[in-house]
Amino acid sequence: MFKGNLFAIPNKTITKMKYLIFSILFLGLISSCENNATQTNSDSAPEKVTKKKPLSPPESSMAMIGDAHIHIDYSSPGVRGRTIFGDLIPFNELWRAGANKATWIETNKDLEVGGQSLPAGKYGIFAIPNKEKWTIVFNTRWEQHGTDKYSEKEDVFRIDVTPATLEKIQEHLEYKVIKSDEQSGIISLAWEKTKVEIPFKLK
Repeated sequence: MFKGNLFAIPNKTITKMKYLIFSILFLGLISSCENNATQTNSDSAPEKVTKKKPLSPPESSMAMIGDAHIHIDYSSPGVRGRTIFGDLIPFNELWRAGANKATWIETNKDLEVGGQSLPAGKYGIFAIPNKEKWTIVFNTRWEQHGTDKYSEKEDVFRIDVTPATLEKIQEHLEYKVIKSDEQSGIISLAWEKTKVEIPFKLK
């Protein structure tokens, strides 16, 4: 009579089965870790944010005239198919001469602007446009939004200049500080089809 265990499995076969099971479990563990790492990277990846270009971007213009450093800081609105002067910017009304915050000018030397004395310092520039003439205003309160805190009592002086008509549309408001020679220059403002020039010289 056979007394052995009919269901006994040889030791070699058991060893192979253990190895196979271990291998399957190990590969499964690696796959799980890779999936988790991929998910983590995906969740933590920063989203790309497309920033819109401002409609009236900040700009500046500056120049050295002799020993004088003259700097103008402003926001530059666009025409964007609109009628600017006499419509968007009414005639005979005070305008910030730019957009957003008030436009300002800074000089480290005393200047003579349109026959008026402008001591070294920082000033707000405002304008009153009209068809035949523009009034340019230099005001001691340079830091303000638009004309919110404007007071005529804080004017340094006002000068009148004659506007010129441009042949081509100047899409964005542009200021330039133009050197004429070592003692004088011009501040120009151009937008849409209008340009004004403000002569100055060192004192």
